[in-house]
Amino acid sequence: MTSPTAVRFPSGATAIRRETYGGRMLTAAPHRVIHDTGDEIALACWPGIRSLVPTTWIDWLQNRNPAARDAALRAYAARQWELGHWTWRDTIWLSIVDRDAFFSVNLFFSPDHGGLDRWYVNFQRPYCRTPEGIDTFDLALDLVADPDLSRWTWKDEDEYEQSRRMGIITDAEHRGVQESRDEVVAMIESRRGVFGANWPDWRADPSWPVPVLPVTVSAASRA
Repeated sequence: MTSPTAVRFPSGATAIRRETYGGRMLTAAPHRVIHDTGDEIALACWPGIRSLVPTTWIDWLQNRNPAARDAALRAYAARQWELGHWTWRDTIWLSIVDRDAFFSVNLFFSPDHGGLDRWYVNFQRPYCRTPEGIDTFDLALDLVADPDLSRWTWKDEDEYEQSRRMGIITDAEHRGVQESRDEVVAMIESRRGVFGANWPDWRADPSWPVPVLPVTVSAASRA
């Protein structure tokens, strides 16, 4: 494991955002680095980018079958899952995450007109830098806000509570999430931090080549 500031990526580089759980890779997706201060890193993903995700989540994403969602959580708890390829679609995704934070702030843009569709706060384990990108773990809970931040709603609270009961989310992670909930709402209400910056005006560069997973990451998925 590298120290938090050991790796800093130049703008335009490819960084791999992985989720890990129980010492195993859970997801891996290549992103384009927008900026990296050493503390805050901003990453972009857009339609056509191929990633690795659990096959149970592919079933959920394609069919919205609640049984597949439950199967995914059971696989996490048992530390047994298989990975398959998933191609990102529908939105341009910009993710901004600060070191030590239990959440990332995400903006989803329309690929048709480029405008901001929604804000999306993803509660997650604080990231750890690696030579290839960052590692984290999704802690299930989300907050979705309108483009103008006038309204927001909590999402997947039932999944969060189920993950707590199954021991997937630890007590320490729960405390981090609970403290961060208040912090995020205060940031939205005061338009502070990421929510007060000009990120809604950001646009993806259509000339960017599609980032791809390195062979080493794809090989690790079969380990």
